[in-house]
Amino acid sequence: MPLHAPPTAAAPADATPRQLPAFSAGWRALNLRAVGLICLLMAQGSWLNHRAIAAESVDKPTNPSGPLAILPGEFTLHGPAAHQTVLVVPVVNDIFGPELAAEEFELTSSDPNVFRVSGMSAIPVADGQADLVAVTSDGFEARARVTVTDQNDEPTVNFRNEVLPILSRLGCNSGACHGALAGKGGFRLSLRGYDAIADHAAIALQLRGRRVEIADPGRSLLLMKPTGVLPHRGGLRLRADSRDYRKLAAWIADGAPGPRDEDARLANIRVLPEQALLTPGANSRVLVQAEYADGRVVDVTRWAKFSATDEAVAAVDDEGRVSIRGSGEAAVLVWFDSRVLLSRITVPFDNDIDPAIYAALPRSNFIDDLNLQQLETLRLLPSEPADRATFIRRATIDTIGRLPTPEETAAYVADDQPGARHRLIDRLLASDAFVDYWSHKWSDLLLVNGTKLRPVAVKAYYEWIRQAVKENRPWDQFVTEVLTATGDSNTVGATNFFAIHQSPEEMTENASQAFLGLSIGCAKCHNHPLEKWTNDQYYAMANLFSRVRAKGWGGEPRNGDGLRTLYNDQTGELIQPGRGKPQPPAPLDSDPIDFDAPGDRREVAADWITSPDNPYFARAIVNRIWANFFGRGLVEEVDDLRLSNPASNEPLLAAAADFLVERDFDLKEWMRAILDSETYGRSSQPLPENIAESKYHSRFYPRRLMAEVLLDSIDQVLDTASPFTTVAFPGADSQATDFYPKGTRAIQLYDAAIDSYFLKTFGRNPREITCECERSGEPSMVQVLHLSNGETLNPKLADASNSLSRWIADGLSDAEIVDRLFQTALSRSPSDQESASLLTVIAEYGDDRRQGLEDACWSVLASAEFTFNH
Repeated sequence: MPLHAPPTAAAPADATPRQLPAFSAGWRALNLRAVGLICLLMAQGSWLNHRAIAAESVDKPTNPSGPLAILPGEFTLHGPAAHQTVLVVPVVNDIFGPELAAEEFELTSSDPNVFRVSGMSAIPVADGQADLVAVTSDGFEARARVTVTDQNDEPTVNFRNEVLPILSRLGCNSGACHGALAGKGGFRLSLRGYDAIADHAAIALQLRGRRVEIADPGRSLLLMKPTGVLPHRGGLRLRADSRDYRKLAAWIADGAPGPRDEDARLANIRVLPEQALLTPGANSRVLVQAEYADGRVVDVTRWAKFSATDEAVAAVDDEGRVSIRGSGEAAVLVWFDSRVLLSRITVPFDNDIDPAIYAALPRSNFIDDLNLQQLETLRLLPSEPADRATFIRRATIDTIGRLPTPEETAAYVADDQPGARHRLIDRLLASDAFVDYWSHKWSDLLLVNGTKLRPVAVKAYYEWIRQAVKENRPWDQFVTEVLTATGDSNTVGATNFFAIHQSPEEMTENASQAFLGLSIGCAKCHNHPLEKWTNDQYYAMANLFSRVRAKGWGGEPRNGDGLRTLYNDQTGELIQPGRGKPQPPAPLDSDPIDFDAPGDRREVAADWITSPDNPYFARAIVNRIWANFFGRGLVEEVDDLRLSNPASNEPLLAAAADFLVERDFDLKEWMRAILDSETYGRSSQPLPENIAESKYHSRFYPRRLMAEVLLDSIDQVLDTASPFTTVAFPGADSQATDFYPKGTRAIQLYDAAIDSYFLKTFGRNPREITCECERSGEPSMVQVLHLSNGETLNPKLADASNSLSRWIADGLSDAEIVDRLFQTALSRSPSDQESASLLTVIAEYGDDRRQGLEDACWSVLASAEFTFNH
C-alpha cells in the first residue's frame, strides 16, 4: 500500500473505501514525520499528474481512399519566376487529412502550354488558365484552378519582399548573428529585417559597398561568406546551387537596388491547411502564402520559419514537413516577415468510444458543450462526476480559499432537493471569504507590495481592491479606474499602480501584461521577433502614458511618508530612441490621436484596453479565472496570450470571452458558469480512456493548495493562528508592523512582503513582477523538511489551546478524534481500515496519548489528500 493513497472518484456503496496509510509498530514521531513526508512528496507526481508514458511508435497509417483536395484550391502564378508548391490530401467530413505520398496519385497539368508540373510544384509557361489535376490509383480526382500572368515581364528581385526574407530564413538577421544589438564582425542588420532601409544601407552602401560586387556578384562578401568560400563564423548558411543563391546573385547583378516607397507591402500571410486531422505516425506539410497589398499571393514556404507548439504531439522541420508523434492538439507556428500564424493539428487518441456515449452525457452550459465536443474529437472519455463531499471541498477552496466546515459539508451532502449545487454556489459567491480570497488574487496581479510602497499606501491600494471585489465591480470598470486614477496615494488606492510603475514604458508593459496577457517588452528595442508588435507600436502605446506626473514621495520603500499625488499633465512626449522623435500616441492595433488632442491620453488607452471588441481583454481575464478553478489556463501560462501560444480549446476560450462581454464583465457570472459546469465537477480519478491527457479537462487535475490557503487550512483544522508581525525588505532588512492582529488569515494579508518562512517556502507570489510565474506550486525537499521538522506545523500540533487539546478536554475517544479530524481536514469520514491503522499507531504511544494523537493529526495534515485540491 502506498504511504499516502490518492483520493478516488465517486464509487458505489460497496466499493473499497479510500485509505490513509497503515503504520507499522515502532514508528515514532520524528521518523514517522520525516520519512513519511519525504516519501509522500517525492511520489506525489505519480498520481497528481497522471501523465502517460510517451505513446508507442506506430506505423504510418494507410491514407483512406475517398474525396481529395489540392491545397491551395486555386492560385495565380505572377511572373516568370513564380512557382507554387501544392499538397494533395484526403478530405473526411470537410476536414483535411495527412498529405498523400507521391506514389499514391498522379499530378498533371490540363494544359502544359500554360503551366507545367515539377514534383509537387506548378511552374508557369505562358499566360492563361488551366487545371492542376490529381488522380489516385483508385480513381478519385481533385482539381485546382491555376492562372498564369505577366510571363512577358522582365524578372526583377525586390529587396524588401525577396532579399530580406532570404536573409531571415538563413538566420543572418537573428539575434544570435548580425541581428544582435551590436551586430557581428562589424556587420549589423535589423532583427529579422524589420528596418529595410537600414538593412539595405548596411549591405549595399556601408564600407563603400564592399559587401556586394555588382560587376561580379559571385565575388560579393554577401555570397562568399555564407557559402563558405571565405571564412565565416556563422558557418555554411547558403549553397551555391540553391534557388536563394541565384536570387541574391540576380539582385546584386541588377545593381543591388534598395527598398522603394512603391513596393507592395505585405498585407497578410496564409497557411495551408489551417486545420488538419491526423493520426500518430502520419506525415504532412504546411504551406505558406504571402498576400501583398497589390493583390498578389505568393508561395513563400521556402522562406518561412516553422516551429511546433507541442512537440509531444507534432514536430516540424525547416521545410514545414510535419511528423506526428503522439495524440492531442498542437499547432505549427509559422513566421514570415514579422507575421505569425498557426496551422492547427488534431490527433485523436487511440480509444474506441461510441459517439452515443457523448450524446448521453449531462451538460449544464456551453462549457460542457464545447468541452465534450473536443473530447469526442480526441476520443477521450470524461471521468465520472466527483462525489458531493469532494465537490464541496474543491469548490470552497477554489472560490473562497478555505476548507468547508464539517457542518457545511454535512448539510450539502444531505441536501437532496433540486438546485443544491446552485445554492452552494450562491452561498460561496456571496460570502465575506470570497472578498478576502479574490482581493488577494487581484493584489497579486497589481503587485501590492511593501517593498515598493509605504505602509499606508499599501493599505490604501489593498482596500481599494477589496472594495471593488466587495461591490462586484465589473472588470472593465475596475481596469479603467486603475488606468485613469488621479489623486494622492494614501486615499485613492488605485493611483499606486503608477507609483509602482513610474515610467511610460513600465506603465505600458505592465498594463499590457496584467490586463491583456501580452508581453510586449521585446518591442521596446525592435519589432517583436515572434509576434506582430512593432517598435513603432510599442512607443505609440507608451506615449499614451507620457503625461502621467506625480508630486511628493519618490519611491524609497523604507523612508518618507509615502504620500504621492498623481496628476495628468497637458504636455510632454515620449521620444522613440531609434527615430529620435515621438510616435503619434495610439493603442496597439488602433488609430493614433493628435499630439494636441485635449484630455487625458490614458482614457484613450483605457477605452481601447477594456473595449468589448479588444481581442485580448476578455480572453485574458476569463483565462485567469479558469486557471484558478482548473489549475491550468485554457492558455498556459495564463498571462501569455500571444498567438504563438494557442489555447488548449480555442472555441471554448472564444465562447467564454463572448459570455463575459454579454454579462457586462461581471466576473461572478463567469465563476458561476464554471462552478455549475459538469466539466468542473468531474472526478480527479483517471480512466484508461483519459489517463494519457493532461490539458483537455477530461477529468479534474489535482494540484497543491496555494501557500496562503495551505497555511490557513492548517490553522483552520487545528484552530490556531499564524503571526504576521514583520515586513521583510531586500538585503535582510526588516520592519515591525502592527497591521495584522492575531487571527489574521494568510489570505487576508495586504502585503506580499510580510515575513513568513512557510509562505516563502511554499511558493507564494512575491509580487515583484507582473507574471503569474512568480507563484510556484511545485513540491520541493525544503517543503518536505519544513512540514516534518519546521517551526510551523509542529508548534501548532503542540499548541495547548488547539482543537486537538479541546477534543481531548471534551472527553472524546481516540476514534472520535480521528473521525473529527477527517471531517475537518478531508471533508469525509475515515474508512474502517484508516481508522484502525491510526488507532493502532496512537495506542503504541501508551501513556503518551497526546504524542500519538499529534502524530495522527500530522499524518493527515501532511497527506496528499489534504495538501492538494482534488
